[in-house]
Amino acid sequence: MAALARPRDGRMIGGVCAALARRFGTSAGTMRVIFLASCLLPGPQFLLYLALWLLLPAEKASAATTAW
Repeated sequence: MAALARPRDGRMIGGVCAALARRFGTSAGTMRVIFLASCLLPGPQFLLYLALWLLLPAEKASAATTAW
């Protein structure tokens, strides 16, 4: 499984769903649909998303993307 870090590409808002999708081997679109569907249920889903946005580290830039 991939390390849990918010990717630089494929973000919509904070990159949390894209990070979770990479971690669990699914597409980011599928993870976003699952998150939106879970928001219909009672619970702290939105607060969990905000917490993950703040706590998950951003993916480090690779040397190929930073080299000029």
